[in-house]
Amino acid sequence: MPIDAAKAVAAEPRTTEIAWDHKDVQLYHLGLGAGLPATDPAELRYTLESRLHVLPSFATVAGAGMGVVGGLFAPGVEVDLAAVLHGGQALTLHRPLPVRGEALSTSRVAAVYDKGKAAVLVLRTEVADTEGPLWTSDAQIYVRGEGGFGGDRGPADRPPAPEGEPDLEVERPVREDQALLYRLSGDWNPLHADPEFAKLAGFDRPILHGLCTYGMTLKAVVDTLLGGDVSRVRGYGTRFTGIVFPGETLRIRMWRGEGRVAAAVTAVERDDAPVLADTVVEYT
Repeated sequence: MPIDAAKAVAAEPRTTEIAWDHKDVQLYHLGLGAGLPATDPAELRYTLESRLHVLPSFATVAGAGMGVVGGLFAPGVEVDLAAVLHGGQALTLHRPLPVRGEALSTSRVAAVYDKGKAAVLVLRTEVADTEGPLWTSDAQIYVRGEGGFGGDRGPADRPPAPEGEPDLEVERPVREDQALLYRLSGDWNPLHADPEFAKLAGFDRPILHGLCTYGMTLKAVVDTLLGGDVSRVRGYGTRFTGIVFPGETLRIRMWRGEGRVAAAVTAVERDDAPVLADTVVEYT
């Protein structure tokens, strides 16, 4: 089998040194659409180095490290990249992210699940600096056509669906050039920039990175329901359910609970087609 679940999970973790500074953080924020209006004090926290704070989802690109891609070449894993889908992403924050940092990133295949028509790889990355753990990231990667090997189907539990009308609903425009800017943070997949490549993948035009939508959603939650305080975020998870095209508008609905915000994200121009589901931000 192209995926040897036992070998993949038993493989030695891969450790890499990563580093970032204020320019990497600012570029990431700009890739999420930060800086509009440019002189808004709330936006200057994302764009001006003297006031800079770090949106926790920056962890997905810190050090330009595409840990997800690296995990697809782990021992026991041999897959066709055209069959790969990023199904979900979760972050646990152990403390606020510094504007400048040097750390060790340790990645491994934490689990391989058999979903019948697909296999699901859980790629776990743990990052720590000299002061201790910074964050833990879990990426769920669907590999179409690689299921049916008789393995564990994995946990079936999902966050409870939010009830009633949302506490807040906002819209966030996606600029025409946003994918071109976001990819400079490390995801060079031509699917997000090359029209010909996008057509080969079955899309009319390049699509936005799922992790860009992920970051935009967290920014919307922080800026509204969390008073702009990034340090309050303790965890953030979502399931990717649809695509976004640059130039579209995200509708972000939020339900606030005790210590958690549930969210649902849709594409306005396509009759609110689902984009992110099972989305939860845990906060203090």
